[in-house]
Amino acid sequence: MEALNPRVRFVWFTGTLLTALVLGAMAAAVDRFVVDVGVWVVAAVGVAALVFGVAYVVLKYRVWRFEIRDDDLYLERGVFTRVTTVVPFVRVQHVDTQRGPVERLLGLGSVVVYTAGSRGADVTIPGLTPDRATELQRRLRNLAIESESEDAV
Repeated sequence: MEALNPRVRFVWFTGTLLTALVLGAMAAAVDRFVVDVGVWVVAAVGVAALVFGVAYVVLKYRVWRFEIRDDDLYLERGVFTRVTTVVPFVRVQHVDTQRGPVERLLGLGSVVVYTAGSRGADVTIPGLTPDRATELQRRLRNLAIESESEDAV
């Protein structure tokens, strides 16, 4: 199974850092306007959010894997709840690549696979180099076209 590019941890860490900053700001607002909890409590909230967030990012990276098999795309991910997704190629509607600002800064991108169905009709594979994302998009598109004559699972 293929792992994600290690730089994806920095993309996820950016989200963790923003969450810790928001939680710290909320704790500071409570300290200032609601009840005096003290500067140490405010700092502890921000630091705890940051520590737990970093641990979550490390665990998330260790678990995230994907594989292109004969008839489907197989993904494993999830820290607290393990999620296994199997996307039959016959169900693929279209495949996009996307690169957000943090991803572009780190030289990464994502592939989004849209499937037929109503619940969870898309799957994103993050943490790919732009070349790998383009190659994966092309390969998944070709496999979906090849499977058009087959029946859905």
